[in-house]
Amino acid sequence: MVYMKKPKKNISLDQLAAMVAEGFEHTASKEGQVKLEVKVDKLETRMNRLEQGQEEIKLRLDGVAYRFELMDLQKRVQLLEKRVGFSR
Repeated sequence: MVYMKKPKKNISLDQLAAMVAEGFEHTASKEGQVKLEVKVDKLETRMNRLEQGQEEIKLRLDGVAYRFELMDLQKRVQLLEKRVGFSR
């Protein structure tokens, strides 16, 4: 194999500065994208936890009687107790 030397190309300081700046911009945009993806993952995790917590609350509340139902039942029991002569 014969290796040929590449001819040297003179680069001005402005060209070098532009190349370095472009490299930094590319790296910064990648870093920003990674940070955004991490934040989205964290947000999804938090949303899933909230939804799971809401489901647990709903399951607990399914067996709970509403206040107006309890008040109605209390009145009915008091009326029955009064009719049968039961006193506390």
